[in-house]
Amino acid sequence: MAKVLCVLYDDPVDGYPKEYARDGLPELSGYPGGQTLPTPSAVDFAPGVLLGSVSGELGLRKYLEDNGHTLVVTSDKDGADSTFDRELPDADVVISQPFWPAYMTPERFEKARNLKLVVTAGIGSDHTDLDAAVEKGVTVAEVTYSNSISVAEHVVMMILSLVRDYLPAWEVVKEGGWNIADVVKRSYDLEGMHVGTVAAGRIGLAVLKRLAPFDVHLHYTDRHRLPREVEESLNLTWHESTADMVPVCDVVTINAPLHPETEGLFGDELLSTMKRGAYLIDTARARITDRDAIVRALQSGQLAGYAGDVWFPQPAPPDHPWRTMPHHGMTPHMSGSSLSAQARYSAGTREILECFFEGRPIREEYLIVEGGHLAGAGAHSYSTKR
Repeated sequence: MAKVLCVLYDDPVDGYPKEYARDGLPELSGYPGGQTLPTPSAVDFAPGVLLGSVSGELGLRKYLEDNGHTLVVTSDKDGADSTFDRELPDADVVISQPFWPAYMTPERFEKARNLKLVVTAGIGSDHTDLDAAVEKGVTVAEVTYSNSISVAEHVVMMILSLVRDYLPAWEVVKEGGWNIADVVKRSYDLEGMHVGTVAAGRIGLAVLKRLAPFDVHLHYTDRHRLPREVEESLNLTWHESTADMVPVCDVVTINAPLHPETEGLFGDELLSTMKRGAYLIDTARARITDRDAIVRALQSGQLAGYAGDVWFPQPAPPDHPWRTMPHHGMTPHMSGSSLSAQARYSAGTREILECFFEGRPIREEYLIVEGGHLAGAGAHSYSTKR
């Protein structure tokens, strides 16, 4: 029997919910493009409840314990004496979310002598050192597509919030004011702007599709060019590189995975080539940008606004400069953890575990590393130093 070590974020400060704003979720028939939703044998939760926090346990406890496995759930994940580090040496499976990641470093792989599987409940496995996973022969999997649309919706919300300068206007209302001149002096229409995405995979393409009705000019760059019919249907302009694309854009959204080729991409040099007063949105991974270069660009006016949902490290410390920099629209990493997304990534996590324990193949699209190599979605999206 196996020990499953699961790292989840803390419950709400006022306790685990006893009721919810809505009763249930809309039913989806599948993902865009035809991929099926997660297909576990069953789930032990009601869709629409809080599953990503400690008390939610991703709805896994009954399934695992009924099958003789041990489940340890904690939010305490950082530091040598954390609950996670104390429980890691004999864990067979590690599960965490991108929003509250258990950073699987080479040192932790050395410590985890029984480890066979690392699962990301959601998408984005860069908190796992993929080179170490390859070296140790540990399988890495994530619930691909489970929260892609959730993130894409968040991107569109952030673009509109920045361009229309929504958040300062909301603050004026909250404080009892009616300062119209103050709240329109940085407000523009999105219509007619040039908007580009760095990467046009599931999230990036979903963003482009949602922005098309706003009558904007759409651009993208990706290592895999989209089919001609997709480009024509959305009137997309393709660029060979990020450096080629960003100088023509009023808004740039980052939807790429973090790997050696993207780490630190948006630093002082690249930011200086953007239009003065451009907007930058990053819901991918914080280390694709240079933290302090973003602050400098906002302070100088090179960027008119920056919104993001990703930080490094996570959770961000109270003195992180992105909390207080001007003209920002930051959120804690929650874009892919809506209650709708939680139902999908919890079901997908169970599907992965069922396959693992029953000796069945894990879906190709869920795989990041298998058999000592990048595999599935990992081979398409990631690169390693090996």
